[in-house]
Amino acid sequence: MTTTLIILAALILDRLVGEPKHGHPLVGFGKLAQSIEACANNIKLSSSKQKWYGTLSLTLLLIPITAVTAFISYNYNTYFVFDITILYLAIGSRSLIEHAQRIANALLLKRNEDARYYTSRIVSRDTNNMDETDMSRAAIESTLENGSDAIFAPLFWFVIGGAPAVVFYRLTNTLDAMWGYRTQRYLHFGWAAARLDDVLNYIPARLTALTYAILGGRYGHFHTALKCWNNQASTCKSPNGGPVMSAGAGALNLQLGGPTFYHGKLEECPVLGCGELPTANDILQATKLVLHGIYIWMIAGIVTVLLVNGDRFIA
Repeated sequence: MTTTLIILAALILDRLVGEPKHGHPLVGFGKLAQSIEACANNIKLSSSKQKWYGTLSLTLLLIPITAVTAFISYNYNTYFVFDITILYLAIGSRSLIEHAQRIANALLLKRNEDARYYTSRIVSRDTNNMDETDMSRAAIESTLENGSDAIFAPLFWFVIGGAPAVVFYRLTNTLDAMWGYRTQRYLHFGWAAARLDDVLNYIPARLTALTYAILGGRYGHFHTALKCWNNQASTCKSPNGGPVMSAGAGALNLQLGGPTFYHGKLEECPVLGCGELPTANDILQATKLVLHGIYIWMIAGIVTVLLVNGDRFIA
């Protein structure tokens, strides 16, 4: 029951306050990770040594912070407030939804330059020549995938292991976002961060994909979402992004993916989903999919608590 109350409190706090505009711990962690990477990463070394230094850097960044979190969390006098704060800082539902909505609103008002600017803040692809379809696709893909990474996965790991587990996951996910690129600089150094993030996201990503598919059932797209997931997920480079985006695209009856420019180079990304090409209004539908997914998870958590502790409540 305590876990459910902490999750509910953290989600409410996130909806009311949003992410801290200044002094977010992940920003400080990112700067620390940059400093360590600058000292430890050397592309002149062999691939095995780069992997070794990357693994060592990952360990030095994860273990001490997770250990301190565990020590504080297991202090009975402070753990309730502390755990709420940690989970609130780990999830980012309000910021994710608001940013997607900014892109949608700019497109609906035909302010394409503003929409390109907002889109560039959430994707690494080139946005200079994007039209409405391209920006809508990018925003929806980011919303679906970050719904898993920044909302559902932290909730999953909090249920599994409390504040230490969610900190371990969120820091790993941050390092993957910083070091997980397949470039000459990060291909080997970021190997450990990318593989660990894949492992930690394996179950949450598939639970998220199932959540999207269930919600797609409201529009008669449940089987479509499952079919897209089954047939298309393996074509995506990301072992966890594939299920999430293919199921989400199927649930929305949209066609996502396809050729995309990254850093001036065209990449042939697989087509995900089916149906219509996305528009600005579909971005808003994607945000609703994520929000309603949160409601489903909360209802499932409350029902589970009632089933497990039903006799205690009756007594």
